Amino acid sequence: MTSKNKTKRIFLAAGVVVVNILISATATGSVADTSSLPLFVIDTRGNIILDEPKTDAFLKIIFHGLGKINSSDDPGNVYEGNIGIEYRGRYSQTFPQKPYLFETRNAAGEKLNIPLLGFPPENEWILIPSYNDKTFLRNDLAFRIFRQMGHYAPRSTLCEVILNGDYQGIYLFCEKIKVDRNRVSIAKLDTDDNTGDSLTGGYIFKQDYYDESNSWMSLYPALDRPGSSVYFVYEYPGPEKITWQQKQYLRSFVFTFEKALYGDAFTDPFMGYRPYTDVGSFIDYFIVGELSRNIDAYKKSCYYYKDRDSRDGRLHAGPVWDFDWAWKNIDECDIFRATDGSGWAWQVNSCGNWPVAVTWMERLLQDKHFADELQTRYRNLRKTVLSEKALLGYIDSVSVRIDYAQNRHYARWPILGINVGTPEVDPQPDSYEGVIDQFRNWISKRLAWLDQNMPGAYLEYPGDSLPIDRPVRLYPNPASDRLFVIVSRPAISMRIFSITGTLCTAIFEPFGENGYQATVSHLPPGLYVVRIVTNNGAIVTGKFAKE
Repeated sequence: MTSKNKTKRIFLAAGVVVVNILISATATGSVADTSSLPLFVIDTRGNIILDEPKTDAFLKIIFHGLGKINSSDDPGNVYEGNIGIEYRGRYSQTFPQKPYLFETRNAAGEKLNIPLLGFPPENEWILIPSYNDKTFLRNDLAFRIFRQMGHYAPRSTLCEVILNGDYQGIYLFCEKIKVDRNRVSIAKLDTDDNTGDSLTGGYIFKQDYYDESNSWMSLYPALDRPGSSVYFVYEYPGPEKITWQQKQYLRSFVFTFEKALYGDAFTDPFMGYRPYTDVGSFIDYFIVGELSRNIDAYKKSCYYYKDRDSRDGRLHAGPVWDFDWAWKNIDECDIFRATDGSGWAWQVNSCGNWPVAVTWMERLLQDKHFADELQTRYRNLRKTVLSEKALLGYIDSVSVRIDYAQNRHYARWPILGINVGTPEVDPQPDSYEGVIDQFRNWISKRLAWLDQNMPGAYLEYPGDSLPIDRPVRLYPNPASDRLFVIVSRPAISMRIFSITGTLCTAIFEPFGENGYQATVSHLPPGLYVVRIVTNNGAIVTGKFAKE
């Protein structure tokens, strides 16, 4: 094996740090002796890693801070201990650089919640390979944007991995999507949560590859694929743990939402889809999926979640996940083949794909009010987190910081200039600098097209968020005697409806700042909706249960 040494200046986002680094840019299978990125050193002790179950292994994570050097010979100052590790993913397992899921464990082999690299304590983590993403940024950037919008998305950071003494290249280390107070923060479900409020959440489900054992079929075909079958996959509780009652509740909730969404009155703020959805999450999910023109945004790795009714029983879109096939022109069908920045990812069903994508977004865009909110949110974000300065500045800061690491990565995986993984339309740059320039240019073209084609009209609301998306707090929930409602703006109208649309008698009295209270003891047990019109004309709804 040949090797060469380099000394180079590393530019960090916070400034310039000059360090002398001795690195080994050696042939396939060699070890990255030192790095400015976190180093993950994994030893399976002769065991073979499988798809499942997890293999016992040992991990040490070394990271001394930005601008400092981490050596594979150093003790694990972030973590040093037992793990269980397995392959994850489907298509990505076919690549030479493998994807991994691992759990941290104690000496007894039990799951161990522990903070890693500044992330909150948990026990399940993912290492996403970069073989299908030569920028190393596609997933990281999408996750970052969704978090900046105010939602949860996996926290992530780039690292380098050494497995059984062999250098494996650059990975994205990130959190696994799961129910946790620091991840998808919804109520946890046990097998005995089969009645009352506890039955109503929390749930995570998704569109993804499915079979009869892990999914259920929607009663509504895709709008753009008449006669098609749309399936949803149980994520939490998983198909092996979810009870019959929980299955029936989740299916019934989604059916009721879809009935309202696909019904004739779907634009009505009370009778339509709005009482069932966190509209802001759907808008932001749409923006991230379309900004990246992600072919998987609506058919695969497409997550939704619902909390208990007493907490916030609306349906939320997200977290976002899986952008290996995004942010580029791919030889899949005309939408994604376009090189001028055009095309809507939500029209993916025209590609004849499997799974068939649910067409909730298509229906939502038919509501002028939703489209106007979408346009307004997009325009406001373009001034901040979606400005070219913010997006391209972040790309530049990361690409410069990993300049040495990318040399090692592409010595290990010599794929620059070669069309591997996702079949891309464009010629493949033969340098990392060229890869980043292509990435930057793609984003600029995409933003220019979206600026001209985003649906809806701009609404003159101040700030980055729309009043309709601001939280409404109802408590106690369930209520028995008095109901208290807190809204973000003064209300000029506030009424209670039964879930079937009947107007109920209730008098709301003000208390505190933008607070209101009403007696509800006379209402029969059931689910109710409070419909609020604020002083700027926005319509806000919230649901509560009456005991």
